[in-house]
Amino acid sequence: MSAPQPRVLVVEDEAAQREILSYNLEAEGFDVIEAASGDEALLTIDEEAPDLILLDWMLPGVSGIEICRQIKSRSATRGTPVIMISARTEEVDRVRGLETGADDYVVKPYSLVELMARVRAQLRRTRPATVGERLEFEDIVLDAETHRVTRHDAELKLGPTEFRLLSTFMEKPGRVWSREQLLDRVWGREIYVDTRTVDVHIGRLRKALCQHGGNDPLRTVRGAGYALG
Repeated sequence: MSAPQPRVLVVEDEAAQREILSYNLEAEGFDVIEAASGDEALLTIDEEAPDLILLDWMLPGVSGIEICRQIKSRSATRGTPVIMISARTEEVDRVRGLETGADDYVVKPYSLVELMARVRAQLRRTRPATVGERLEFEDIVLDAETHRVTRHDAELKLGPTEFRLLSTFMEKPGRVWSREQLLDRVWGREIYVDTRTVDVHIGRLRKALCQHGGNDPLRTVRGAGYALG
């Protein structure tokens, strides 16, 4: 089983534009979900927890600006990158979008190649392992491109699930992940896995991280989940 790809939410009321964006994102290897209105977008964000949001400014009902404001006002979604897409070309509109909390602002008509590059740039900041970045935490080095992990300069033998778990922890050291969040991020929502399975693989990851010595860097937070460091 391969690692779940970054989940991108496309919020666009024009069906043709939504289809083009979704097609190109899927061709780049992203897991795409769609919403055609602001109200639908808010429900989808709560249910699907996307890794990045492509947000049209002009939407029926709740506007893109208001959606962005709500996303950035919630602690659970504040860190989710938002790329606002708009036909508004004036500098004052761009400034308004960015001041509302958008992480980037793209003007229509846009280059799909450039937009995909901007998507990858935002994910490189928030989910670096999924775009092949090298991650480091203390004496642990994870190379997502070559799928190798070393500690004390010695290579570690990790199974694919343990590799995905470690990638998740190393992207956000110190963050406490619940079992449900780890199931979503590592196994994906489409696959049913019992939460106790997380504990089994955490145990295997701990053993793998200490196979050449060193302290266990994983921390169990009673009643909450697990964290790195």
